[in-house]
Amino acid sequence: MLFGTQISHLELPLHLKATTPYLNYNFEPIPFTSSNPIMKFNLNAAKSAPDLSSLSLYRDDTMDLPALSPIEVSSDTETDSIVDDLSFASEHAQENLKTVAPPRKPLQWEFYGLTLWLELEEFENDLTHAVQDATDKYGVERIPVSHTTAIYGMTHLTQQEACAKLRTVRNQIPQWPRFSKPTGVVQDIAVCGRPGQVCSIAWAELTLATNPDHEAALDTLYEIFFGDDFKGRDGPWKPHNSFAYDNPEDSVLNLVDAVIYCAEHPTLLGKERRVKAMSLWNTHGKMGDWKCLDRINFF
Repeated sequence: MLFGTQISHLELPLHLKATTPYLNYNFEPIPFTSSNPIMKFNLNAAKSAPDLSSLSLYRDDTMDLPALSPIEVSSDTETDSIVDDLSFASEHAQENLKTVAPPRKPLQWEFYGLTLWLELEEFENDLTHAVQDATDKYGVERIPVSHTTAIYGMTHLTQQEACAKLRTVRNQIPQWPRFSKPTGVVQDIAVCGRPGQVCSIAWAELTLATNPDHEAALDTLYEIFFGDDFKGRDGPWKPHNSFAYDNPEDSVLNLVDAVIYCAEHPTLLGKERRVKAMSLWNTHGKMGDWKCLDRINFF
């Protein structure tokens, strides 16, 4: 995980440099030091919710800032010219912000089996927008549906058998337990074969917290789909909601962008979420091959 990595310098997108108060007037980023941090993280994974007050972007008011010289205008014509130039620059900047990145190579990892997803409650489609915005910004292949994986890669059931079992879930789990506010933002790379990693992929996520109610619900779900063959799970669940995937070899995803995006869209870190649905997917093959087989709604 990359939260243990010290960020010694933050280079912000150009459109933020001209609008954020923690940059000096020459638009030179303030260095990251222990006495003058630009961004501080205190998202404790042991807590059910992040301390948003500790995520701060600010300018030290004690800094010496260069004096700004007034613009001297000698005629209305020059005034009109300046206004026109500023208007053009503003329109050009807005066009740049809306530019969609060219498509990158689709995700190459070959997945397998049948997979169960939890689809979380959204606030003005914030999770769906996060997925789409990441696709537009980086050109990465779009995740089909914003989700939190419950069970991945089942190979012991046919599609028809799995759909039939999905239809019985609400008899034993009328409502999946609510998720607390996310505990952090992560951008990382997984390599298949490393402990706990079942695929090679780069991703960006909202990290969620489990609790005894979630663990009990997940055990029940395994019992439904595995029956007497279920002998228990290895360790606690590590729920997360990814909003971008990329190939790991030359990934364009980065933690700074992910944190800035979440700061600009505060509902992502600031809301508890119910589980609105559970869906069954055939995840055999590459991501572009995935197909939704069935879905049940909790509310």
